[in-house]
Amino acid sequence: MTDLSWPFFEERHRELARNLEDWCSDNLTGRYAEDLDSECRALVRELGAAGFLKLTVADAKNRPDVRSLALARETLAYHSALADFAFAMQGLGSGAISLFGTVEQKLEWLPRVASGESIAAFAMTEPECGSDAANIQTSAMKDGNEWVLVGEKTLISNGGIADFYVTFARTGEGEGARGLSAFIVPAEAVAVAERIEVVAPHPLARLTYDNVRIPADAIIGEPGEGFRIGMETLNLFRVTVGAAALGFARRALDEALAFAKNRRLGTATLADNAVTQQKLADMALAVDASALLIYRAAWQQDVGGTDNRRAAAMAKLHATEAAQRVIDAAVQMHGGAGVTKGVKVEELYRDIRALRIYEGASEVQRQIIARDLLKGASS
Repeated sequence: MTDLSWPFFEERHRELARNLEDWCSDNLTGRYAEDLDSECRALVRELGAAGFLKLTVADAKNRPDVRSLALARETLAYHSALADFAFAMQGLGSGAISLFGTVEQKLEWLPRVASGESIAAFAMTEPECGSDAANIQTSAMKDGNEWVLVGEKTLISNGGIADFYVTFARTGEGEGARGLSAFIVPAEAVAVAERIEVVAPHPLARLTYDNVRIPADAIIGEPGEGFRIGMETLNLFRVTVGAAALGFARRALDEALAFAKNRRLGTATLADNAVTQQKLADMALAVDASALLIYRAAWQQDVGGTDNRRAAAMAKLHATEAAQRVIDAAVQMHGGAGVTKGVKVEELYRDIRALRIYEGASEVQRQIIARDLLKGASS
């Protein structure tokens, strides 16, 4: 676990981390999902009953606390990628409502998200539109007191099990990013066209909107504000993607340490080997560097007054890329066992890969960092 004596944290964060670790040890150890959808629903209910999903939504006065979200994701990811997924998607799926929803929208949806009664989803990606959200083609047209949505979304997390989808569609106020809006769409109005299987199993689907009618007040914010709403929602949770990667990397390091200390190599152990020691040192360095970047960026978001886009991009980029290297080193250290199904490092190897892509691929994070540097550089 990250060093909770660091000045980024308050006592409430330390108490949260202790409570989460106890809960994870009691509820996630040795847990195996026979049915993916049922397990995800169960995890959402259990996280809600334990009170942890309250962290993912805004209360009457405050936005979600990013340090708390990051600590939760680091801890959950260390124990279970699926538990981290269940937690994170509640926040991302309802984030636009937390940040920009009306009082009525917040009262209707956020308590249900926090209790685990309703499962949330964030529907932005389309078959021909990934990172370039300004080119979204799904449309929404006003028809009296209703909006009519037509289009398709794909690679939507919680697709097929969500109770509602925060959906981004083109409403035509302008070209590109200026003409998008965000809507709350109940799941029963959307068709699940295809369930998508990926390297690290979690609920994922392609959705179709075939003249879906929703009330006029289902729009979040004003028409044309959808791009800003989507980007601010993603920015709120971007650092926490790095925190999940950090949890995976910490687990890989611990698995590597335990394996190296117990694996016999002639008359000594693998841990006595200088090459092994060098790998372990590099892994530990990468983990601590990621943690410092993550909690600096999270602290900046929470205390306010700082444009931390560069810090958030650095945290997400470094933590996900470093975790990939740490986990790869752990797999290599395990030898043949490292690629054996059922061994933890093999599971981690599959779990980490998507984090370098979703919520802004590594290439996008590098663009954010470079553009911010160039903007601040003297001519």
